[in-house]
Amino acid sequence: MEKISLNANIREEGGKGVARTLRRNGRIPAVLYGKGKSTSISLDPSRVRKLIMLGHAESTLIDLRLEGAVDKPERIAILRDYQTDPLTGELLHADFFEVSMDEKIKVTVPIELTGKTPAGVVEGGLLQLVIREVEIECLPLMIPDNLLADASALKIGESLHIRDISISEGIRFVSDPDQVVLTIASPVSQEKLQELLTAPAPGEATKEPELIKKPVKEGEKVAEKEGKA
Repeated sequence: MEKISLNANIREEGGKGVARTLRRNGRIPAVLYGKGKSTSISLDPSRVRKLIMLGHAESTLIDLRLEGAVDKPERIAILRDYQTDPLTGELLHADFFEVSMDEKIKVTVPIELTGKTPAGVVEGGLLQLVIREVEIECLPLMIPDNLLADASALKIGESLHIRDISISEGIRFVSDPDQVVLTIASPVSQEKLQELLTAPAPGEATKEPELIKKPVKEGEKVAEKEGKA
């Protein structure tokens, strides 16, 4: 299990003004949750960004060192959530969750394919990945960096499910074991591909043409009224 260290400062004040000031000074606001309490902190966004770039930040244990903390200056936590600016991608806020090493927690870990190229792919089939991660429950020290899925024996038309992934004793799947992880689909022939590309959109073939009425001239309107009179 990978583990990293982060330094954070306790902050007493909150609000949008404080958050903007922190960001101008190269910090971001964050909150540490745990056991019914929350602690407002600030930290270096570049360190959090590196954690996110690992690809499995939510299952990585963090040694969180709190400067200015009166009680328990060192905590073990995981990154629960974060917010970024939708336009610039700038990291704006982060939420951490304190964990106890003797209590099980639920985390999401990535799935990594292993083994040889699936037999169905060698035969011309198409590998379709349905999900890339799975939720598990275990003690913090048992959290794996990833779960290995061996699909090398799969033939065309066969699928690999969550239940087919091997896990260590003490780890339990929270995600539905019957959920499909990947499948080997039949290849699409040129004829079928051409048929799909040229087929009309749903409802297009049965759509009735709109009736376009010819504009009625002023003289015609008068004649029409006289005919009805």
